[in-house]
Amino acid sequence: MLFDLDGTLLDTAADISVALNRALSELRLSNFAESEVRALIGRGMAMLIERAVARLAVAGEAADAARLLERFRFHYERISAGDEMRARAYPGVSDGLDALRALGLQIAVVTNKPRELTVGLLTRLGLARWITAVVGGDSGLKPKPHPEPLLRACALLGATPAHALMVGDSQTDVLAARAAGLTVVCVPYGYNEGADPRQLPCDAFIESIADLPALLTAAGCCRPRP
Repeated sequence: MLFDLDGTLLDTAADISVALNRALSELRLSNFAESEVRALIGRGMAMLIERAVARLAVAGEAADAARLLERFRFHYERISAGDEMRARAYPGVSDGLDALRALGLQIAVVTNKPRELTVGLLTRLGLARWITAVVGGDSGLKPKPHPEPLLRACALLGATPAHALMVGDSQTDVLAARAAGLTVVCVPYGYNEGADPRQLPCDAFIESIADLPALLTAAGCCRPRP
């Protein structure tokens, strides 16, 4: 089982919004509402900043993307490690991961977020105990939607793509899964770069990660341990 992080397992938009706006304020640039930031999330930090810079340019504001990325990362890492953190697991995530492991399935997280930051979030939110491997955006591989991160995760879990499944919330996840030869299931509550996740061309939708074990057993993919 391969999972995306932001918008699939965790709702991190509030922290990303605060960090981005602090970086923008430092550079004397206009801030964004959290709802706007949600539409900017996807394909990693550099893409988030690229999209923010593009929006500022439309409003006639010029921004140094490299400097903005540096300050955003500084603030986001501090927020994610401190008392201000507001990131939360979506309802049903803990129950779903626990049930998947009870079915004997290995679990990996595949994200364009840096690995150390990802592991820190999973640990702080009590999810790390179910995760066997984490492939981050700083792994030296081409980021999603390229298939390389998914294929690396499969290798780390000792699985072939034909025996793995990707769960995500965006077109990026669907494209990566298709390119890697994985079945892909989507959740309808994520970010999807501002587009409606329910329009994603995936193999199935689940309302919650807690619904995934039942979907798999009904499909005959696995069965509970005796």
